[in-house]
Amino acid sequence: MNNTFSHEPEGYECPFCSFLAGKPDKYKSVEDIVYQNEFTTAFVAPKWWVNNKGHVLVIPNKHYENIYSIPDNELAEVYKTVKKVAIAIRSTYDCDGISTRQHNEPAGNQDVWHFHAHVFPRHAGDRLYQNHDQSAFVEAELRAPYAEKLRAYFTANS
Repeated sequence: MNNTFSHEPEGYECPFCSFLAGKPDKYKSVEDIVYQNEFTTAFVAPKWWVNNKGHVLVIPNKHYENIYSIPDNELAEVYKTVKKVAIAIRSTYDCDGISTRQHNEPAGNQDVWHFHAHVFPRHAGDRLYQNHDQSAFVEAELRAPYAEKLRAYFTANS
């Protein structure tokens, strides 16, 4: 593991690791999970951009802080899941396309010290990159319909 580019505070309690360990909070619950395998978990994100509702986070099931520390084989597994989620979003949401993003370090807008990739539904003129400062946490009942659509897709296509 490369600690050269680490910003994870000492004693950091990772919210994604807690979630995977079965300790949900008001921002993440088991019902948000849309896809999971031995390497990765994909769930409807608790924080949405104003015009890109229902975006999904894909995380490795093991804790790696950022792209510098995740082993290549684990990175490949994350992006295999990203592709599956992208296809599921495109197939089930009424969207025009998808975008993926992955952030590292404070200057790269990383705000959780556990590697994760975003998969966003895209709509013509949605201004995803201009609306980052308008993101907000959303309640579980707003996330539920998106998670249900994606779980149904994965059930039907497994």
